[in-house]
Amino acid sequence: MFGNIYRGRRVLVTGHTGFKGSWLAAWLLELGAEVAGYSDGVPTTPSHFAAAGLQERITHVVGDVRDRACLQTAFDAFKPELVFHLAAQALVRRSYDEPALTFETNALGTMNLLECVRQRPSVRAAVLITSDKAYRNVEWVWGYRETDPLGGDDPYSGSKAAAEMIAHAYARSFFLPSSNLAAIATTRAGNVIGGGDWAPDRIVPDCIRAWAERRPVVIRHPRATRPWQHVLEPLSGYLTLGMHLWRRDQAAMGSAYNFGPDSTVDHPVQNLIECLGRFWPGSAWTLDPAGLAGRPEATLLKLSCDRAQAELQWRAALRFDECVRLTGEWYRRYYDDPQAAAACTRKQIEEYTSLADSRQLPWSRP
Repeated sequence: MFGNIYRGRRVLVTGHTGFKGSWLAAWLLELGAEVAGYSDGVPTTPSHFAAAGLQERITHVVGDVRDRACLQTAFDAFKPELVFHLAAQALVRRSYDEPALTFETNALGTMNLLECVRQRPSVRAAVLITSDKAYRNVEWVWGYRETDPLGGDDPYSGSKAAAEMIAHAYARSFFLPSSNLAAIATTRAGNVIGGGDWAPDRIVPDCIRAWAERRPVVIRHPRATRPWQHVLEPLSGYLTLGMHLWRRDQAAMGSAYNFGPDSTVDHPVQNLIECLGRFWPGSAWTLDPAGLAGRPEATLLKLSCDRAQAELQWRAALRFDECVRLTGEWYRRYYDDPQAAAACTRKQIEEYTSLADSRQLPWSRP
């Protein structure tokens, strides 16, 4: 897979203790990479990072991306060849409570990461992950393209748009195809679900916590439509992009890519809850009459992934039912036997790559 470029490579993942970062670290290990992670701590208890037993399998560094000196020390010690930057303050509602922290982590943290990459010749490729919420959302029905305006009405969205602009400026100023510096690019993904997410104010973790305690989950916007995708879907995009950057594909260098599901995977929140509830007998939900107490929340946000398909030959592999099934099965396995979570993660990576191969996705093939 991925041209076998990750085998034996030193790969640094920032935010490796988070939901997506821990799945990425687990997959990189399966690909034969030597993995180091940099994060300011494990964000939740329980966590996929702990459940997958990653601390014993990678170089685990505790540090804040806002602390450039600490980040530089981690780079110098590990000497990564590839970098995946996922460290972030990733919660919209928290961004209202801590806007300065959000901008410092997401925007200035990205700048610190780019400075480390710029000054270290060991790094050959870097993939920077932002969010689909970097787009200025005007609630239109077609997918946002990489050339559409960036922006946001909340601190989280604004910080992600700022991170994109910082990366663009660095790419045009320093990380040129003609330079000897690393090849970099940014990515934007939609709503990601999967086993092992326990973050607050996210629909699937909210459901799992409530149902595990035998109480109904409280829902704010059951009709809000989201482009649901399993966590392995955008990760396959990040790894595909990393492969192209490693090969110094000039079309990819300094670019931005959307990694989202097929339009058939866009479903209202209520549909997701009802499908996920099949794995939890007695599951139920109720409407929160207070909603977001006046704070805006997008009702529709979808991505166009035409560029990724045309330039990287990447597309999503899973149907909506498969996405929900993998998610539900992981949580069910964890709550039945927490010690089985690591094996379940490895099995689901294997199952996902087998499905991708059967559907002839280029990244999954030799």
